[in-house]
Amino acid sequence: MKKRNLQNPKRRLIRGASWAIALTLIAAAAYLFFLVPDATSTLNEIHEPIAREVSVKRPEKVVLKEKPPISFLLLGVDEREDDRGRSDTMIVLTLNPKEHSIKMVSIPRDTYTEIVGYGIQDKINHAYAFGGVMMSMESVENLLDIPIDYAVQVNMEGFQDIVDAVGGVTVDSPIAFEDFKAGEQTINGEQALRYVKMRKQDPNGDFGRQDRQKQVIKSIMEKTASANTLVNYKKIFNALGDNVKMSISFGELMDIQKNYRGTIQTIDQIHFEKGTGVTIDNIWYYKMNPHELESVQRKLKEHLEIK
Repeated sequence: MKKRNLQNPKRRLIRGASWAIALTLIAAAAYLFFLVPDATSTLNEIHEPIAREVSVKRPEKVVLKEKPPISFLLLGVDEREDDRGRSDTMIVLTLNPKEHSIKMVSIPRDTYTEIVGYGIQDKINHAYAFGGVMMSMESVENLLDIPIDYAVQVNMEGFQDIVDAVGGVTVDSPIAFEDFKAGEQTINGEQALRYVKMRKQDPNGDFGRQDRQKQVIKSIMEKTASANTLVNYKKIFNALGDNVKMSISFGELMDIQKNYRGTIQTIDQIHFEKGTGVTIDNIWYYKMNPHELESVQRKLKEHLEIK
């Protein structure tokens, strides 16, 4: 099978924002359900099941009431007309309710790896274009050697709708850049996109960007959980319904809200930073450092309490 060339995006992609939306969904949407009956229809609307019962890496179905550690794949998708698009943000979260913690690792979108079910080696973000959410899940499972229990797909262009729906977010920028001043400020959805996206002007590079992303998570969660936000609950649900799809059923989301909400207390970020760039057939790829990959696999397995 020949390798397809997916090198020419039709518009600039927005990366790094999807995990803020997905964490907000997991930690806060169910909370609002108990206060606002209209949430039921929205959470049913965004449920999009996948065509498999269990992962090959975890042969037994997860029973959320027993509170096992679980994992999510967050896909920030660049959707296009007449085209499935690509997942240019791919983030794995593992949640351990015993340790009250989340581990988060962002997979470089150009990572050269096997596309499971397609029979080629290619950039991992192309898995979504070739086979949608399930092929993305199985390719990530193969790369990280862990089960992926659930997937959350976010339309990147809709991120600002969610921020605007909660009335903007408050951040404390450590540096001044573009039209952002250093210090605390409240920003709208369009500004939030630029705030979580900027990397080149930050002396800490991608690590600085991740710190800014964490600020946006915290602010969205605080806004979503506040009584004032309930006034705009229909805007929030409309934003979620228009821009988020998840493999989690309504009942599963309720169990996660009940049994895993404490995991948000600690978010540990794991970084891939020792890989190298390689060019194959005039296409640039990110090739992971095998020792670093093995270390990340081990940390995630320990957090998931699997061998």
